[in-house]
Amino acid sequence: MMSSSASLGVIAHEHHKVEQESSVTAIPKEHNYDDENSGDSYHEYNKGYTQSDRADMTRMGKAQELRRNYRPLSALAFTVILQGTWEVLMTATTQGLTDGGLAGLIWSYIWTFAGFSLVMASLAEMASMAPTSGGQYHWVSEFAPPRFQKIMSYFIGWMSTLSWQAGTASGPFLVGTLIQACAIVMYPDYAPRNWQGTLMVMAVTVIVWFLNIWGARAMPIFQNLMLVIHVFGFLTIIIVLWVLAPRNTAKVTFTQFTNDGGWSSIGLSLMVGQISGIYACICSDAAAHMSEEIKDAGVTVPRAMAGSYILNGSLGLIFLISYMFMMTDPESALNDPTAYPHIWVFRQAVSPSGVVALNIIPTILIFAGTVSFNLSTSRQTWAFARDNGLPFSDWIGKVDPKLEVPANAVTVTCFITILLSLINIGSNVAFNAIISLNVVSLMITYTFSIGCVLWRRIYHPELLPRCRWSLGRWGIPVNVGGFLYSIHAFFWCFWPNSTPVSVTSFNWAVVMFVGVALISMIYYIVRGRHVYRGPVVLVEGWKVE
Repeated sequence: MMSSSASLGVIAHEHHKVEQESSVTAIPKEHNYDDENSGDSYHEYNKGYTQSDRADMTRMGKAQELRRNYRPLSALAFTVILQGTWEVLMTATTQGLTDGGLAGLIWSYIWTFAGFSLVMASLAEMASMAPTSGGQYHWVSEFAPPRFQKIMSYFIGWMSTLSWQAGTASGPFLVGTLIQACAIVMYPDYAPRNWQGTLMVMAVTVIVWFLNIWGARAMPIFQNLMLVIHVFGFLTIIIVLWVLAPRNTAKVTFTQFTNDGGWSSIGLSLMVGQISGIYACICSDAAAHMSEEIKDAGVTVPRAMAGSYILNGSLGLIFLISYMFMMTDPESALNDPTAYPHIWVFRQAVSPSGVVALNIIPTILIFAGTVSFNLSTSRQTWAFARDNGLPFSDWIGKVDPKLEVPANAVTVTCFITILLSLINIGSNVAFNAIISLNVVSLMITYTFSIGCVLWRRIYHPELLPRCRWSLGRWGIPVNVGGFLYSIHAFFWCFWPNSTPVSVTSFNWAVVMFVGVALISMIYYIVRGRHVYRGPVVLVEGWKVE
């Protein structure tokens, strides 16, 4: 068995070899600009990056191909809108209401928010150590035990791609069904069909494709505008509900637990129902996948991740408590013709036209989140293709030199979304199962990346890159807590909504997760191991002294 030092020596040897052969080149060092404000020619040449950005990209052996047009506010806005915690708690709490009820949703969200804060902090520090669009698979490649770096980073690259691609399909679907909900409210005789929802998914996806290719430079302004709507939309809905809607008592809201899923105990029901809280708290790593388009990414990205998590988490808690106060009849809400419990809550407060007006707010914001989600997904996919991790990597990994965006990766992402939407015509159960892969696949990437940086911190702390957003002496306990919580969340993501389990109620995510994992490993054996070396071999100075 090869020792750790020997393995690191092999990696260092491969680094020097690949550095000569690879088409991915570092930023030219002959351009010595003293600071980020040294003139227009500097910004024109380097696409808006700072000295720190240049140093980070050089260390990682990557060329600056994308324009860094995101600043601290727009980076924060991007992450806030993509995560959309209060919007998710409004539109995706069916499982929590079924398993746990009013009080179960509130308390499970609180412990989920606390657990994910450790995950977020761990990811934010890694984003400062290695601010790259690759995110988790790069971090695994750089921090994992040497003998496992290549295969583990390859597996996590596939899981991350799967997660973001599956999650991207959920946004257009939500937008389409929210529009259909408005139609049902205004025209009660309207019966939505699956093919109609699929057409809406396609229409939304085409709009997103156009915006993210030809409107890329305007995206920061768009994100800032959506942040304003995110906050004021929240205030509008909260004020309307508190003024006009009937309410539960505080005792009912905070102590009424239900077990409508048929589980053996309330405790087990709460564990199954916590998926609603988990879904609302994930994706804070989205900013990391935009690292190569964010100015001063080493500090701006982790701040955006932490700031958005705190802002969204606070708004989410306030909204969820208010929402549960207004949920005076959960059974009727769950059986609303629109299939959205929040529409039932709106009906108790305002007229049908008022319901539509209120419902437009989350529809717009979820559309904005879909635009952001596609951005993050396409960048992650592009980065993995740049490292030869996917089929057709040469084509997917290209950047349009005029537009300065990975247009092919955006197109692939939109094409996959449209393909997945076709499944909804035949079976919405199968489509929902694919979407649920977003959570389980993302959780395994969190688990591996945090576990790897924890291993590196314990056994080879001298090899951790310096960073400007550091956990310091709290690194090990925070990493341990984040690692354990991500395993906990991963385990519960596979459980069905109720028991006894039927074909339609079974959580098919477990089958699809295992299937994709097997496909990725087969592809690795057949081709991947011959062309994929992992980003660590390009990292500057990767050797043992």
